[in-house]
Amino acid sequence: MSMKTAIQPTRSKDYPQWYQAVVQAAELAETGPVRGTMIMKPWGYALWELLQSYLDKEIKKRGHDNIYCPLFIPLSHMEREAKHVEGFAKECAVVTHTKLIEDKDGKLKPASPLEEPLIVRPTSEMIMGELFGRWVQSYRDLPILVNQWANIVRWEMRTRMYLRTSEFLWQEGHTAHATEKDARKHTKKMLDMYVDMCQNMLAMPVIPGEKSENERFPGAIETMTFEAMMQDGKALQLGTSHFLGQNFAKASKIQFQDKDGQMQYAWTTSWGTTTRLIGGLIMTHGDDDGLVLPPKLAKHQVVICPLLLKNSDHTAILTYCQELADSIAKKSLDNNHIRVHIDTSDKTGGEKNWYWVKKGVPIRIEVGNREVTSRTVSIKKRWENHKAQTMPIDDLVDEVQGLLEKAHKTLYKRAEDKLFEKMCWCENTTELWAHFKDKNAGFALTYWHEDNAIEKKLKEELAVTVRCLPYKTLLNKAKSGPCFYDNNKTGKLAILGRAY
Repeated sequence: MSMKTAIQPTRSKDYPQWYQAVVQAAELAETGPVRGTMIMKPWGYALWELLQSYLDKEIKKRGHDNIYCPLFIPLSHMEREAKHVEGFAKECAVVTHTKLIEDKDGKLKPASPLEEPLIVRPTSEMIMGELFGRWVQSYRDLPILVNQWANIVRWEMRTRMYLRTSEFLWQEGHTAHATEKDARKHTKKMLDMYVDMCQNMLAMPVIPGEKSENERFPGAIETMTFEAMMQDGKALQLGTSHFLGQNFAKASKIQFQDKDGQMQYAWTTSWGTTTRLIGGLIMTHGDDDGLVLPPKLAKHQVVICPLLLKNSDHTAILTYCQELADSIAKKSLDNNHIRVHIDTSDKTGGEKNWYWVKKGVPIRIEVGNREVTSRTVSIKKRWENHKAQTMPIDDLVDEVQGLLEKAHKTLYKRAEDKLFEKMCWCENTTELWAHFKDKNAGFALTYWHEDNAIEKKLKEELAVTVRCLPYKTLLNKAKSGPCFYDNNKTGKLAILGRAY
């Protein structure tokens, strides 16, 4: 790492501002005209497109079809499920008027009140419930497995690009099943899909588990989550999968005749993840020089930078670069051709280098007259230091796939080591309170007997929440043991932490 960094302030000086600086320097997004909204720029939207493409295939592999539902939900639909409405009430944007007219001063104002207010969807359980109620009459109509790619509006008070915005992009899956067993099985299946995505695409280790009652999705019986730790020790919830039981089915009258001719309510699920994944990616892998991309999420996995001197013939260099690009593009990573780009801009060599460093491109290749003459290339690996390595062109072509695979594994291992390095086992309240004295403390692992009063105390005194009850044992601990707060009660393993 060079002493002079591309991003100021650095992570150690001001992590939140470092994050914003990386978003700007990598040209990922900028603020929109409405408070809390963002404009995703081409480099940032390309990350979402690659994630979307991957997830869409995985969702369809599991039997789901894509549909699209309206942006507006009648207030009466939302009111059918009281807990659901209560959970989202403070975040809802409400449309009350239609049509604009000019007033006497020539200013536009809303003219016609709607007969019923419309909610700009914060999520789609209620509208999906109405559809399922229309579509389901018999057990033969089940299961229903659908997904939609959509935008969502939640009027957040404190916003940060990609992490928490008033409008964001996501996918939301919704299913209806004939039995509780099938619905619960499907809820877990979709959580497992997300965990695999984080490992295989984002090179990001996550902890899957169950949310506590206080952190559960409004109206759900069980909420499953996958939690990641950012470099500053804070948790980031990357997505959820909900077992909704029959709550929404009863609210929306999703009923079917079973094999015995009896009327039953369906069992439903919902699950989703959002553009927050990109924020998690930045904070997991980024460094003081900017974005660091896992190869599978890079629009350009390899960038070739020809060193073009002014007032000189560039034909030989550009021909050499094109030959190299064509050879690399024939190679594949995960059955996809390697994405390679030639930067033919009139930037200097140094400008090109730092431009692509900040954008996080995994491999940068510099080509000048010397490389053309010697049939070599000078490569720099974003996941390592900035030191250049010279190698024959044929060797690079042969090794490029292996280098990209190594990049992914290195980034995953680095993040995993950081996760466990900042995970502390706490036996009691003294150890727990001492751990969270550090504002950058990572996760605390402990036993907890699921007491709402204890959870409230943690939030009020430490700004700490129960992130999840992990499904797998961690730090070689048993799944249950004496509660950290009340040694006389048996609790489950719990991950505690401060979160975004």
